[in-house]
Amino acid sequence: MAGGPATDRPGPRVQVRRAGRGLSRLAARVPAPWGFVLAVFGGSKVVLSLVGVIALSAWDGVPGTPPADETTMREQQDAVSPHRWVSLWFAWDSFLYDHLARLPLDRPWRDFGFPLLYPFLARPVAPLLGGHTAWTLLLISNLALIFQLYYAHQLGARLLGAGTPGGDDPAGGRRFVRYLLLLPTAFLFQAALTESLFLCLALAAFWYAEQRRWLLVGIIGYFLALSRSVGFLVVVPLALVLLREHRYRLDPRTLRRYLRRGWPLLLVPAGWLTFMAFCRWQSGDWYAYKHAQERGWGITVQNPFRVAYAALTGENSADALRVWCAVAVLVVVLAGLRRAELPYLVYTAIVVLVPLSMGPPVHKSLLRYLLAAFPVGLVLARWTRRASLDTWLTAALAVLQGALFVVWLTYWTHFII
Repeated sequence: MAGGPATDRPGPRVQVRRAGRGLSRLAARVPAPWGFVLAVFGGSKVVLSLVGVIALSAWDGVPGTPPADETTMREQQDAVSPHRWVSLWFAWDSFLYDHLARLPLDRPWRDFGFPLLYPFLARPVAPLLGGHTAWTLLLISNLALIFQLYYAHQLGARLLGAGTPGGDDPAGGRRFVRYLLLLPTAFLFQAALTESLFLCLALAAFWYAEQRRWLLVGIIGYFLALSRSVGFLVVVPLALVLLREHRYRLDPRTLRRYLRRGWPLLLVPAGWLTFMAFCRWQSGDWYAYKHAQERGWGITVQNPFRVAYAALTGENSADALRVWCAVAVLVVVLAGLRRAELPYLVYTAIVVLVPLSMGPPVHKSLLRYLLAAFPVGLVLARWTRRASLDTWLTAALAVLQGALFVVWLTYWTHFII
């Protein structure tokens, strides 16, 4: 009889079912909430990368793209990687961070415009990637995003579940994670920028503050202050979490308790003092960073309310739109946070008003800076307990972010960054 020996090899459908069951068993072994966090991170990465590559391909050959003032950025992107799904995540400041990550420390340092945590993290890791500092910066941003989503889930479940019988609201934590990723410019979390690192550290600091683990809060806060200039001011809302433990009492006995437990908070401003000391060591000027920002970008400390009013009443409609977004952030947080969440209201006011105090140069990057206002996502997660509202808001924010992402990719980056 012709033909080879009979086999019992399963068909394709059986193989797919077995593979699916295997993946389900593997996913079940991942401790909560890491399975959800990794799935959300991976899904958003795939979707945004596909949208980005398609948008860039569709824009090829369109007259006037890229604009003349952004051709240099396109050349820098091509130098980072010939693969668009990688290079699209680099823009403007990304290349300055890459420059700082490669500058030798045994020579005079002249670049003081940026805090050093993000580029300095790339230095020990870059050799593992063949010395490719740009790729290392992108890796750090994405790892920070994963941990950002983890701490968002934990903090959101804790705050949204306050007052409930179980004390936690995992579903609320998941909504909080989702809305953080749906904020209009949240695609920047995946770029080679400081957004994900700063927010990861801020969320971690608040999470451990809610758990009253103050030494960890101080250590994380130290690095938070080294990641962005506004970071050292986060000591104020963190201190309010400490004061809230005793209902903001200020009698001598309670003050001694605050000092015994909250002394690690002194590490937060110490982080920024470390950067100032670096400036002094390298240039002889404690305020070299301030002078560099004044020379490079025309940044001077101003009244943030006056800056906002000037934009709202001025002739530049783009600037007015950005400032209205800042106003909307403050209104949403003021309306949606509860009395016990005063520290998060103060935090939001700091991360919105401090950038505005930089003066008109901030307008180009204001939508980027507003990403730090994570309590907005907390309020949205609280308001969308009803499934129908959650679905509609999710869809609306996804469409808005997709539109802004395409705008950003098609070289109108100065509207966002």
